[in-house]
Amino acid sequence: MAKVKKSPTVALDSLGCKLNQAEMQEIASQLAKAGYKIVDTPEKADIYILNTCTVTHIADRKSRHLLRLARRRNPAARLIAVGCYAHRAPQALKEIEGVDLVVGNERKAELVKLLEDPSLKKPSPTRTPKGRRSRAFLKIQDGCHNFCAYCIVPYVRRHEESRPAGEIIDRIKEKEVEGIKEVVLTGTEIGEYSDGGTDLARLVARILKETDVMRLRLSSLQPHHITPRLIELWSDGRLCPHFHLSLQSGSDTMLKRMKRRYTADGYRRAVKVIREAIPDAAVTTDVIVGFPGETEMEFNETLELCREMRFARIHVFPFSPRPGTAAATMPGQISATVRKERSQQMLEMAGESSRSYRRTYLNWKIEVLWEQSSGGVWTGLTGSYIRVYMKSNQDLADKIIPVKLIKIYRDGMRGEV
Repeated sequence: MAKVKKSPTVALDSLGCKLNQAEMQEIASQLAKAGYKIVDTPEKADIYILNTCTVTHIADRKSRHLLRLARRRNPAARLIAVGCYAHRAPQALKEIEGVDLVVGNERKAELVKLLEDPSLKKPSPTRTPKGRRSRAFLKIQDGCHNFCAYCIVPYVRRHEESRPAGEIIDRIKEKEVEGIKEVVLTGTEIGEYSDGGTDLARLVARILKETDVMRLRLSSLQPHHITPRLIELWSDGRLCPHFHLSLQSGSDTMLKRMKRRYTADGYRRAVKVIREAIPDAAVTTDVIVGFPGETEMEFNETLELCREMRFARIHVFPFSPRPGTAAATMPGQISATVRKERSQQMLEMAGESSRSYRRTYLNWKIEVLWEQSSGGVWTGLTGSYIRVYMKSNQDLADKIIPVKLIKIYRDGMRGEV
């Protein structure tokens, strides 16, 4: 009796931004269709693929740690490193024991072909990977040419490209068939999306008109991308009232040194446009502390602007010099001690701001997309990106159910039916 060939198993991990998550979901889909079986841990895998990040030195370290951890947990698995760190410093990853293949961003789309090997021939395709999520991250654009002084991204994602609008529409329709309830449009700079005469606003309008997706969310935007023409689309309730606008600094002198394309007042105007049209919108942001030359006064300007903006969430990043960027060799490098102190101050203020935003939702009844449970406690997200926790014995996976938000809890809120 002939033996049935076993499908190779693959475990996938991704670090960093939503764009990385979108690319990993695409890779998972391609692998599943090619006959690989997607598993949830490296211990069960013949192949472990890590989509790396290099935005900070901590991201580099996490990438190396996860590859070494996978090696310890499953010495027999093939280790594959892809993504931004793999693009920037392939040799550093090749030197890690067990790493079999390093693939930069330019060849990431060819990964399935690169994995072809006589010992890993696949018997029959499967339709969807195990562990499908309630939310799908969809890459609509890639590449950046802004070259902000601190940012490594333009060096590892140089090629600017926008996905054809028709292809995006078709992909969202496929996600609907798979049961996906929310699609998140991602990219390096999605505000720069351009396909012929279709910009981001026209693309979003087409998606809302031509698909039945229940929720549509946009990932990070820049202040100059916020226009009345874009914001008026939020009259359609399927667009999530959540805007991630990168701030980085509230000081004009700092923004100029960072080579950002807006001023503090320009940022204020963008937030005003959002809140006048969508009063309950969540605005979240990124802030860098300890950038070269940052004075106490400039740091305090950032603190004050963050307080004024009443952000729903602030991601705080101590400055991390990236090789080859302008900021890496700027004079006035801030000591690690000062960076740590300023990070702590900013984190404390960020926590206060987040709790204050969530308090405005106390006793509201609001729809939540439920994603997963642990120990009988389900977690999910509101359209405004508040994480909600609720005890339930029912299977709520992939369902959108309105709940009452009854208290601040952990990083989100408690809910009850």
